[in-house]
Amino acid sequence: MTEKIKMNIPLVEMDGDEMTRILWKMIKDHLLEPFIDLKVEYYDLGLEKRDETNDEITVQASNAIKKYGVGVKCATITPNADRVKEYNLKKMWKSPNGTIRAILDGTVFRTPIIVNNIKPFVSTWMKPITVARHAYGDVYRNVEFKVEGPGKAELVFTSAKGEVTRQTIHEFDGAGVIQGTHNIDNSIESFARSCFNYALDIKQDLWFATKDTISKIYDHRFKDIFNEMYEDEYKERFEKAGIYFLYTLIDDAVARVVRSEGGIVWACKNYDGDVMSDLVATAFGSLAMMTSVLVSPEGYYEYEAAHGTVQRHYYNHLKGQATSTNAMATLFAWTGALRKRGELDGIKELVDFADKLESSSIRTIEEGVMTKDLAPLCNTLNKKVVNTEEFLLEIKKRLEEVL
Repeated sequence: MTEKIKMNIPLVEMDGDEMTRILWKMIKDHLLEPFIDLKVEYYDLGLEKRDETNDEITVQASNAIKKYGVGVKCATITPNADRVKEYNLKKMWKSPNGTIRAILDGTVFRTPIIVNNIKPFVSTWMKPITVARHAYGDVYRNVEFKVEGPGKAELVFTSAKGEVTRQTIHEFDGAGVIQGTHNIDNSIESFARSCFNYALDIKQDLWFATKDTISKIYDHRFKDIFNEMYEDEYKERFEKAGIYFLYTLIDDAVARVVRSEGGIVWACKNYDGDVMSDLVATAFGSLAMMTSVLVSPEGYYEYEAAHGTVQRHYYNHLKGQATSTNAMATLFAWTGALRKRGELDGIKELVDFADKLESSSIRTIEEGVMTKDLAPLCNTLNKKVVNTEEFLLEIKKRLEEVL
C-alpha cells in the first residue's frame, strides 16, 4: 500500500440525513480514507442536530466554509409538517441549503455526469447542459402570512430617511395567503458575473431567462443587470471566445433548451434553477447523476449532491434490506471538493486522485455495473445490477488498478 495523500488545510465536512448519510460513510470508508489522510472540520447537519442547536450548526458550518474556502455537504432534510411530527422537532426549520446559500451568496452550477451507455431522454441533447442557479433570495428568503379573514394587505417600504411608500397588494374578502420576497442588486450582480465567467471558462453559450413581461420591476431588474454587465464588461470577450449571450423569457427558454443539442450554460433565478436542474438531471438519466457546486463571489466553494436524502431506501435499510442507491452525485461532491482543495493548496496528488476516482466510477457504469435506477436507461447488453455497497466496491476495484 502506497503512502496516503496528505492534506494541509481541512475541508468543511457537512454530514446529512437518511440514506445519503449511509452513502456518505460508505464512500469515506471504501474510497477516501484508505487513500487519503483526510483532514476535515466536521459538522453534523443531520436534522436531529440542527433541532438540538436551533439550527445554529448550519450557520457555523457556513462560516467555516468562509474560513477554509471549500466545503462538501451531504443531502439534508428540509422538514415539512410530517417531518416535524416524525422527528419531534421544535419547529419547521428552514432549508439548510437555503441558509448556506444566503450566507455565502454566489451561484449554484449543476451539470449532468455523462456516461456513454446512457442516452438522454431528449434525443437532440448531445452535450451536457449546466444549470446556473442564483443562490440568494426569492421564495427561499420569503416572509409568509396566513390571512384568516377580510382585510387589506399592503407592501410598505420605509427608507433610511423615514420616508414611507405603500402599495396595496390585495383587499381580502376572506381567508388567503400572502408572501413577500426580495432580492438585492449586489447578489444579482454576483450571480451575473459568476455566470459570464463560468461560460467563458468552459467556452459555452450563456442563456438567461426570467418573466419580465409579467414581473415588470422584480424580474426586469435581473434582465437589466445581466444586459448592462454584458454590454459593459463581457461582450467583446464573448465575441472573441466565439460564444454568445442570449436573454429570453423563461417559457421560451424551456422550449429552446428542449430543441437544442445542449452544450450551454442556462442561468436561472433561484426557484427556476431548483426545478430546471432536476428536469435536466432526470432527462440526462438520473438525479443521482448531477454535480452541484456553489461558487461565491469571494471564491468559496461548496460541493453537494443535487438530490434528496432517498427516504424510501433509508426505511428499507433500517429494515435490514439491501438497497441499490446510486452514490454518484454524493461521490462527485467529494471529488469536486478534494480537487478544488488540491488546486488551491497546490497538492497535485489530490487533484489526480479526484480525477482517477471520477473516471473509475464512470468506467464502472460504462462496463455495465450499475445501481438499479440506471439499469432501465442503459443500452449495455450484459448489465450487472448491484446494491449500494457492491457498487462502491466495484469502483474501488477499478480505482486501485489506476492508482
